Amino acid sequence: MTQAALAKSLDLSPSYLNQLERDQRPLTIPVLLKLNSTFDLDVQFFAADSDARLVSDLHEVLVEAAGGTAPPAAEVEDLATRLPEVAKTIVAMHRRLRAATDQLDLLSSKVATPTGAPGVPMPYEDVRDFFYDHHNHIAPLDHAAERLFEECGLSIGSLDRQLARIAEERAGVTVLVRGDGADPAIPKRDYQPETRTLTLARRLRPGQRAFQIATTLAFLLYGPQLDEVLNETPSLTGESRQLARVGLANYFAGALVLPYGRFLRSAEELHYDIDLLGLRFEVGFETVCHRLSTLQRQGQRGVPFFFVRTDRAGNISKRQSATAFHFSRVGGSCPLWVVHEAFANPGRILTQVAAMPDGRRYLWIARTTNPAPHAFGTASKEFAIGLGCDIEYADRLAYSKGLQLDDPAAVVPIGAGCKVCERSSCQQRAFPQIGRSLAVVENTSIDLPYPHTVR
Repeated sequence: MTQAALAKSLDLSPSYLNQLERDQRPLTIPVLLKLNSTFDLDVQFFAADSDARLVSDLHEVLVEAAGGTAPPAAEVEDLATRLPEVAKTIVAMHRRLRAATDQLDLLSSKVATPTGAPGVPMPYEDVRDFFYDHHNHIAPLDHAAERLFEECGLSIGSLDRQLARIAEERAGVTVLVRGDGADPAIPKRDYQPETRTLTLARRLRPGQRAFQIATTLAFLLYGPQLDEVLNETPSLTGESRQLARVGLANYFAGALVLPYGRFLRSAEELHYDIDLLGLRFEVGFETVCHRLSTLQRQGQRGVPFFFVRTDRAGNISKRQSATAFHFSRVGGSCPLWVVHEAFANPGRILTQVAAMPDGRRYLWIARTTNPAPHAFGTASKEFAIGLGCDIEYADRLAYSKGLQLDDPAAVVPIGAGCKVCERSSCQQRAFPQIGRSLAVVENTSIDLPYPHTVR
């Protein structure tokens, strides 16, 4: 739109709009409301913390590059806000340097290099950034999956059998189920293009089988659409692009098994009760949580969630965010985070009202996944799932009942990770904060780990 057209649609003068664009006038609440209502923008689109992850990443880069000293936080935030592309380039260059350094250390130790070309970030990080930049919502695939659901007359209930029929009719693929136990050597999904057969492991539950069939349909029927989405991000190449393509196929599968309109209406009706949604759509806890983190369709938005999956050691294997919530890449996650407590209470949903160092408060929900059946004496695979949202959305969730959302004493102070967390008085700190000088005192011992000097 031209400035004149935009000014007219917002009932502003062109000169005033020009000053707004040049950052010479503040963005007032009335103008912000007009922008949001006219263009159906996310309520956090112009929020000051919309670049929270970029600011945090940039801060980590500058501290590490400067040997422990970084510019004031206000200057870092100003750079990320005013020159975001420059800030992203700096962060990307630093990641390549770090990756190259790590690989050099591995080579010097005569250890095989990790997957990926020298000097290139790990593909999984590229894919995580790809989905983060899309706010974990891929509109073309969501619409395509919903259209397929309606065109084929699908319904909730025994969806795996219905999709097996669709695979036969639309793709000429025969779906088979094999295996008589929980043998992990048998792939969950194995498609053979020569015979056009899709074999699923018998250990999968009906909802999981439906998801695997839907993933195969994504590759066979919507391959060009997957490539169109990927072509919008030319920086994704090689293994990163291949991995992102698999991620998009999985996204399509989730959108087909849990069609957007039906799922969002059910979520609002059931106040985002995860177990009730799982019963209604015949899927597991993790699948519901992951789908809830994608409900950001323009004009039909759900609660903006962030989703995370972690193991007992605190390794985060999945993380998706529809908001600006930042998961640190450095130093692990916060030990005070309720997600870690879930392992001590298997199968039970835990809640936590948590506050980040910047003052933002969040409602967190955490529970362990149900481990898949396995032979006696063998190790089971178990994760904890975390689902969080800004506290302003808490009253829409069943999990806010009984919580004292406005009581400061009930809020747990957490951080993005010990190495970047600014909470100097935290007794659970596992690493010193990057950029802070340690206060080493021989004659006094205190409970506070890694105390720092005051400047």
